[in-house]
Amino acid sequence: MEKVFEALNELIAYAKKNLELSEKNADYVLNGLLPVLGLDTFVPMDVTCGDERPEAPLCRLLDACVEAGLFAEEQRGYVADQVMGALSLLPQEVDDKFHALVSSEGSKVATEWFYDYSVKNDYVKKSVLDKNPRFESEGLVITINKAKPEFRDPKKAVAGNSVKGGYPKCTICHENEGFAGRNKRTLRTVDVTLGGQKWFWQFSPYGYFYQHGIAVNYEHIPMHVDKGTFTRLMDFVDLFPHYFIGSNAPLERIGGSVLAHDHYQGGGEILPMHKAKAAYVLKSKKYPDALLEVTDWAATVLRIVSKNRNAIEEIGDAIRQKWVDYEDKAKGIVPYDEKGAHNAVSPTVVKTQRGYEMSVILRSNVTSEEFPDGVFHVHPEFHVIKKESIGLIEAQGLFILPGRLENELGALEGLIVRGEPLTAELKDYALVYDEVKALCKGDFSEGNVRLAVRKELGSVCNRILDNIAVFKDKKDTVAFARDLGFESC
Repeated sequence: MEKVFEALNELIAYAKKNLELSEKNADYVLNGLLPVLGLDTFVPMDVTCGDERPEAPLCRLLDACVEAGLFAEEQRGYVADQVMGALSLLPQEVDDKFHALVSSEGSKVATEWFYDYSVKNDYVKKSVLDKNPRFESEGLVITINKAKPEFRDPKKAVAGNSVKGGYPKCTICHENEGFAGRNKRTLRTVDVTLGGQKWFWQFSPYGYFYQHGIAVNYEHIPMHVDKGTFTRLMDFVDLFPHYFIGSNAPLERIGGSVLAHDHYQGGGEILPMHKAKAAYVLKSKKYPDALLEVTDWAATVLRIVSKNRNAIEEIGDAIRQKWVDYEDKAKGIVPYDEKGAHNAVSPTVVKTQRGYEMSVILRSNVTSEEFPDGVFHVHPEFHVIKKESIGLIEAQGLFILPGRLENELGALEGLIVRGEPLTAELKDYALVYDEVKALCKGDFSEGNVRLAVRKELGSVCNRILDNIAVFKDKKDTVAFARDLGFESC
């Protein structure tokens, strides 16, 4: 048992150094952990821990416990969550520290501390995230998500991935904080007030970008976008001007993976869409201090720019109201049918020197016989690369591709380097195979093929953004804006 005691002493030292475990609480926390680990005694040792992240000391403890027969290998994840949850500050302590930092040093320092704490207490799986391939291609950011399986069932999004028993009601309810049934003992949240309502902010354990988190309504109500949404999004960036924040469209196939609970996504990274230039700039006499830009972006996006919050709210809601009822059957745009409503907007905002920049992405989830997965969804020829819904983050130019691509594309590269034909196992990659070979321009060296594959992924993802565009011609987007009273500058 000596290895177990040594590893536990080391992890306690880690918690004192990194998780703000006080000397006063250390014995109490330690004694609470003994039965969790199957121990009824303990040997204190004078050890230190130089680790800045939890993976190594935690792994040493789990390995020692499994070797000693204290629990089975398959229980590692559950035990790890219990251990790190016990070593972490209580939720109220985290919230108090966060808001004290906001008051004394500003919200950027506070969010840096909170993110760092969420990494150090093992809620944010940073070591896993760092292994995900990530690169820029054709103006987009491409990531391959090795941490989570593909999400292919939009019906689950409506239920919020609810579980048997009904507690918590969904995967993002506040009641998940500390819930062992979902290994959430390490989850910590901080309260924020948005639009006069009580919300909370937490980081995503498998974030897609830097400090990826979600703002969640304390009340379990379905996702929706209304005028209040624009107000709450701007309240958020007023609180955290170093973050962007946005809402998925509240419809299956074009929204997020939890439509049952109102929430937004954001974080500390400027996504490619935020950097897109304006293809057309329009103004309205009704809103003299605002610009409306038709962005030079593959998806259909109207960007409202103003230092006047009221103007942003009113223009954003006018766009929303017009779009939800908009119909153009020739373009395949049908707002309502026997299956329900199909048009929705996905707003996202960032603060810049120009003021608030609210991008409103026009979305439709209508289906047809030709496109049963969605007329404005990823078209079938690209399903081998991406079949999941294209939500807020990808519509802004950060693509999260399935983990299977790492091996499948690696095999494809090998075929091209060796000059071999496409195999039956990779038959769905016929388009990609042909286009990568063309991009290589006769140079089939390993490095050049790898560059060509990355270029091809960027090209495919740009075509996917074109698939989700409700207006394929920017002039149609301009015409839509003119119907709202805007004219070219």
